[in-house]
Parts: sequence; C-alpha cells; structure tokens
Amino acid sequence: MLKSVSPTSKGEAAISAKNGSIKLVAGNSNPELAAQIAAWLKLPLTKASVRRFADNEVFVEILENVRGSDVYVIQSTSFPANDHLMELLIITDALRRASARRITAVIPYFGYARQDRKVGSRAPISAKLVANLITHAGADRVMTLDLHAAQIQGFFDIPTDNLFAAPVMARDIKEKFNLSEVMVVSPDVGGVIRARGLAKRINAPLAIIDKRRERAGESEVMNVIGDVAGYTCVLIDDIVDSGGTLVNAADALLANGAKDVYAYITHGVLSGGAVARVTGSKLKELVITDSIQPTEAVRKAPNIRLLPISSLIGEAIGRTASEESVSSLFD
Repeated sequence: MLKSVSPTSKGEAAISAKNGSIKLVAGNSNPELAAQIAAWLKLPLTKASVRRFADNEVFVEILENVRGSDVYVIQSTSFPANDHLMELLIITDALRRASARRITAVIPYFGYARQDRKVGSRAPISAKLVANLITHAGADRVMTLDLHAAQIQGFFDIPTDNLFAAPVMARDIKEKFNLSEVMVVSPDVGGVIRARGLAKRINAPLAIIDKRRERAGESEVMNVIGDVAGYTCVLIDDIVDSGGTLVNAADALLANGAKDVYAYITHGVLSGGAVARVTGSKLKELVITDSIQPTEAVRKAPNIRLLPISSLIGEAIGRTASEESVSSLFD
C-alpha cells in the first residue's frame, strides 16, 4: 500500500544535508503531471525554456542556477515520441553542462519499451538504444513506471527504479467495488505476473485470456481460462494502444457470463481510433493513469477515467533525494 510519508516535512533536512537542493525540470510531454508532482513535493518547477527553432530543432535553456543540485527531469517519451525523447536528451545535456550534481530522468511512460527484443533476423532492439542514449546524455539515474518488460532495467548501466501503479489501482478498486464479486483478468498470457500481483493485493481470484490466431488473415479467438460467470471482471495491463485486444477481451468475458467488465491500464497510449473504439465498446469503464497527458478526446470520453499518479512519483522522488528506500513503497 502506498504510504503517506511527506518528503518535504520529513526529508527536507536530510535532502539539504545529503544532496544539496532539489530541482524539478519539466519538458513539454506532460506539463500537467509535472506541475502536480511539484505541488505534491511543495517545490517550484525550475524555470527552463524548451522550445523549437523554425526548422523544429529543439533548443533548451535552463534559466536558474543548478550547480551542485539534485535535478529530476520529468518527461514521458509519449507521442510524438521522437520529439519528446530529444527534449529529454537535450535537457539532460544542458543540466550536465550546467554542473548539476546528479540528474535523474523521471520517465513516467518509457516509449520504445515494446521493442525490447529482436523479433526478426535484422530487427533492432530499440529499447536498448534509447537506454544508451539517455545514459550517454548524462543521466545518473532513471525512474520510470510499469515498464512493458522488466528486463529493460538491465539495458541501463545506471541505477533504474521501475515503480508500480498497482498500489494506486488497488486502492481505487477497493473504494469502487465489492471485492467479493471482483475477478482480476489478464488480457493475455504475458501479463499474468502483473495481474496475479494485483489479485494478491485485493485478495481476488484470477482469470486469463488466451488469444489465438490459427492462421494469417483470420480473426483472433479469445479463450477464457477460469470461471468468470457472475463476477465483475477487472482487466489489468500496462499499455492500451489501439484498444482492439481490450474490447475483444471484454466481449469474450461477457459471453462467458461476466456481470460487468472494467479495465485498469497504466499507460493510455490510445492512438488512432482507440478512444472511439473504447467508447463504443461494452467496457463499463477504462481507468488509465496520467503518465501520458490525456488528449481532449480522452477527457471527454464517458467511459474513460484518469487515475492520478503524482503522489506515487512525488514520494519516490522524495525518497530518492533523501536516500531512503523506494522499494518499501510497494511492500
């Protein structure tokens, strides 16, 4: 369960003694989340100019003294992924050249995480390339949320904290549902560990959806492993992109007797026609965190709800700055 330790009340003296001043710098990917994290920590965002030249080159200027400071750069590498990644790299380089003592890249959504292995003979491992770029730009530490594949932590040669949204989701589920009627569902076999972890937190049973496409050109067949009849099913995953798998999973669960279907997904990529697909589906509600800044379509969608994660990231930053345990947040 997320513990309510205030880094500003408890850790400020320790921060001052151990690490000098804390500075928070935000790129353009998710200014709302950065402002909420700053408010939670009771720290101002450091003044910085992150803008484009006429040819779309990124230019960064840090407008405050950061010499000797412990700096946290808050920047998701969400759409447009390449622009936001370049902003992160250039901000990091600017801070390194401005003599920041330590630079932590806080990346709530780590783009390119789905390219974590070779899928063909001449395919790249882009997640490793991005890890190299961030390290060589001058980051001393990385903090991220619900990596698509846990092994990506090993792509970095610097300390990497992979935070989990599960405590925030578990708290919300406990407030919204009668837990005796809830069943946690993994939308595919690969997500079983994540779903099992949440099921243990709320003491709920677990079901799995086995997706199969017998041959090219045929639609996927969804086989439900587990008896979901009469349960309120909660689908758990790290990323929702096109929304197709989620919508098909909801249909399969309802066809197998589920009472209602909800989905709790950490990162709402929701590209293309995903929002329309979700709003037109049988999903009762899709709950996503604000790791990616929501579009206007997401904000207006009647069955999509945002779950704030500023307190989770803010507390992790505070604990890192005062050199306390971050993993104990998830005990």
